[in-house]
Amino acid sequence: MDFLAEILAPLNLLMMNVGLASGIIIGALPGLSVLLAITVLLPFTFGMSSLPGMFLLLGAYCGATYGGSITAILINTPGTPNAAATVLDGYPMAQKGQAGNALKAALVGSTFGGLVSCVALIFIAPIIAQFALKFGPPEYFSLCVFGLSVVIAVGGDSVIKGIVMAGVGLLLSTVGIDPIDGASRFRFGRSELLGGITVAALMLGVFAIGEILNKSYTGEKGNGKALEFQKATVKIRELLRHWWTMLRSSFLGVFIGAVPGTGGAIAAFLSYNITKSSSKHPEEFGEGCIEGVLAPETANNAVTGATLIPLLTLGVPGDTGMAVLFGALTMQGITPGPSLFTEDKFWVYCIMGGLVLINLFMFLQGQVFLRLFVNVTRVPVEVLIPCIMIFCSLGGFAVRSLMFDVAIVMIFGFIGYWLKRFNYPIAPLAIALVLGPLTETNLRRAIILSKGSISIFFTRPISLAFLIVALAMLMLPLLRRLWKKPQER
Repeated sequence: MDFLAEILAPLNLLMMNVGLASGIIIGALPGLSVLLAITVLLPFTFGMSSLPGMFLLLGAYCGATYGGSITAILINTPGTPNAAATVLDGYPMAQKGQAGNALKAALVGSTFGGLVSCVALIFIAPIIAQFALKFGPPEYFSLCVFGLSVVIAVGGDSVIKGIVMAGVGLLLSTVGIDPIDGASRFRFGRSELLGGITVAALMLGVFAIGEILNKSYTGEKGNGKALEFQKATVKIRELLRHWWTMLRSSFLGVFIGAVPGTGGAIAAFLSYNITKSSSKHPEEFGEGCIEGVLAPETANNAVTGATLIPLLTLGVPGDTGMAVLFGALTMQGITPGPSLFTEDKFWVYCIMGGLVLINLFMFLQGQVFLRLFVNVTRVPVEVLIPCIMIFCSLGGFAVRSLMFDVAIVMIFGFIGYWLKRFNYPIAPLAIALVLGPLTETNLRRAIILSKGSISIFFTRPISLAFLIVALAMLMLPLLRRLWKKPQER
């Protein structure tokens, strides 16, 4: 039980809570990402020992993942890309005067998903790591196709529009350096495009700036009053009645997080679509359905602990946030990998136990400050719009320190505005840009391995299973319409 005494050391508890508070604040500010929250706090860990430093960064990681849901619910602007799916039902709930219920659902879902991911990390890390280890290029490609198919299915009423937007996103992901040959593509003489179009710039543009332009077009004005929010009326036990939705979303988030190269945004959209597809009342989604908040928030927070699985067991960062943590560990003289579980078992168990406490503290902090979060809506729109513009510009600039990226944010803002005007789904565009490099790289690697034959995708069981499910997801809206027609007659 020495590790428990180490976890409960005052400095470690302080670092957990400081990291959480900082992460929630940064995550709630539009334009500031989870990665930025970890990066900002990284210099403070240089003079610390490994455990307090890791607890500070893990607190920021979990806090920012949850914090993105706050502005997504209140002002229709995801604080982080992970909260993009939360907008779909969270903001309609806030417009109905149920902001408190939506925020509480996000908090409960986030805590539930985080705790499930901790259990997975503690008990089934080796099993999941071994399963992910079986993934080769064909499996990764098929997983990406599955992810895109799910996002297309959830993107709107028109599958065709969803496919078009996903195609545009994949095309945009090819801008920059060819990952296999190293050739320059679609940069039109601009050296800034050698690194491609950043996901942050696109998401800040189409989601945040697009919403700002839409508010400006409609002439919406603030009255200095918060949204109708007396108190969250929904009880925790009422939210736990959706235990199956949260458990399924948690397992999905754990699986996605354990596969390197994926992330919370993918898990959130996948979970949202699966929940909507399996619901008895899918028409309620998008109109302010509480399950539409629980599902994505549970899934994207279930990723937080799961991303540590490949990092600690294989030495492979699960996402960009874990890449920063990897760097922090190496600076502390700790080498992630299989030997960590034999040579530094005490340290590993401290991290696992600390992550459980971090999620519990997140729930407590959320409960205490839940009522204060809604006060962001007291800010008049004419004041909020310039503030969001500034944060979005800073967020676009912070990724690569290029003014060119600020211009990209603005360009995609105009594109997002017109996409909303013509009812084109934005989610497939954003997620396709995220999955594009992974999809292309693994497609070409698989073709090289098979010497030009596509049979490699259908002769490997895991790859084939993903492709079959992807096809089923794309066919689901059509089958649903065919099922409804005889009933309507």
